[in-house]
Amino acid sequence: MNMMQRLSDVETQYSEEIVAMKKKRGSELVILTHHYQRQEVVSLNDFVGDSLQLAKNARDAEGAKYIVFCGVRFMAEAAEVLRRKNQVVIHPDPMSGCPLADYAPADGAEMAWEEITDVVDKDDVMPLVYMNSSAALKAMVGRNGGSVCTSSNTARAFQWAMKKRRVVFFLPDENLGRNTALSLGISPEQIAVWDPTEDHGGLTRDQISSAKVILWKGYCHVHTHFSTKDIQRAREKFPGCRVVVHPECPPDVVDASDGSGSTAYIVKQAEQAPAGSTLVVGTEVNLVSRLASEYEDKKIVALSRSLCPNMFRISIRKLRDSVASLPNPDKDKVVSLSDEVKGEAVIALDRMLSI
Repeated sequence: MNMMQRLSDVETQYSEEIVAMKKKRGSELVILTHHYQRQEVVSLNDFVGDSLQLAKNARDAEGAKYIVFCGVRFMAEAAEVLRRKNQVVIHPDPMSGCPLADYAPADGAEMAWEEITDVVDKDDVMPLVYMNSSAALKAMVGRNGGSVCTSSNTARAFQWAMKKRRVVFFLPDENLGRNTALSLGISPEQIAVWDPTEDHGGLTRDQISSAKVILWKGYCHVHTHFSTKDIQRAREKFPGCRVVVHPECPPDVVDASDGSGSTAYIVKQAEQAPAGSTLVVGTEVNLVSRLASEYEDKKIVALSRSLCPNMFRISIRKLRDSVASLPNPDKDKVVSLSDEVKGEAVIALDRMLSI
């Protein structure tokens, strides 16, 4: 049964309307869909992928004027930071945020930075921010000499940071930061966790001054859903299977897997898996389901069903409404950032590209 047969009559009508409007708008309209979007939304994309690559795709698309980003808020903000002057970024559901990004508000991170650098000299601390963060937090990192990183290049960003300064302050995903630090040979005793709900991050001055890495206490609920028991059950059910997970998973899950990496890594693992083999995947279920449909010559199954409800807020109806509003998009759906935030966030993104 194909995707169109699974849609309701109304959804099918919306899909057909979007296709017609895409044809009418031509190259001036670009629809971006993140890997974790539901299939009926992904099927209408001009580009599908990770947040940073999608933002670049839209910026570089010849003739593109309207960018409709089907993803969570920080992704649409990244497109706004990188867009050309004649482009407009539209987010079909402004309430589709990211809890991980929300764990580290820019003002809270700024306060933590001031407290940490009251103990360790600013020239000795390098802030690094994961792509899954607000533009305002990227700007804070940019103006303090730091860089953005993605799940694909976190290790390279850590290595760059450690060559330049003694301490790495990584936000906002604790698991990604810990998995990366451990993979680079940093001992657990040299890793401290800054808990924004505690006074002074829950750390003493001695703990701050002796740390080589300070991690912000935040996590992705999609990826902390997975456990080593899930991996054990998968190996019992599918003898000889290969298990791959996202590095936002807890360290014990990453250690128990056969490999970990970004969504691009996971897609490549599915593509390269031998015919007839079984690949068990620990990431958002919409991506796993799509890979299973795309590569029917092998068995691709979810380690456990973990859905991102925030991604799921972007429906085919909301996409249709956003496209139908052109050339006068709803003001509350147009992504807007101050020139100051955009300028400083670009600095942090440019540093990543130069690493």
